[in-house]
Amino acid sequence: MRKIILTYGAITGAVIILSMTLGIYAAQAGADSFFASEALGYSIMLIGFSMIFVATKKYRDDELGGVINFGTAFKVGLGISLIAGVVYVFVWEINLFLTDYAFIEEYTAGIIENARNSGFSEEQIQQTIEEMEVMKERYGKVLFRLPMTFTEIFPVGLLISLISAFLFKNPRFLANPNLNTTEA
Repeated sequence: MRKIILTYGAITGAVIILSMTLGIYAAQAGADSFFASEALGYSIMLIGFSMIFVATKKYRDDELGGVINFGTAFKVGLGISLIAGVVYVFVWEINLFLTDYAFIEEYTAGIIENARNSGFSEEQIQQTIEEMEVMKERYGKVLFRLPMTFTEIFPVGLLISLISAFLFKNPRFLANPNLNTTEA
């Protein structure tokens, strides 16, 4: 189980962070705002976390003879989610370092600019500026930033792990026709 979790967790984390980083750079280069959207980010996470299904099926079929219980399947998904989250945080920290931590300045400036362009009152704009200053200060602290970054990705993996475990506990779900399994 450990090898599957490490392998698929690393692949998942790398796919997600590389795709999202490319999206950020595309948005900065003036590409469509879709590249910077939350919808794209979560879509990339869902695609990356589809590896949980692949890994759980592989483990069930190759190691367990086609039958897996909910708890074991959930452990596979949870392990992949944890490894992917750690890879995501690690690569994001490298990206921040290589870009001299410019992300938070650009991010908060974008939020302030959106507030100004949205017709907010001066009071609302000032409140947004103050909130973004607090955000920049907090983001500069590694003990705030690391868990915040991890929680961007982990809940999605947790949800996919639960769904995968529920589906794969049924040996007929995507059953390997070469295995003779009975209902567990």
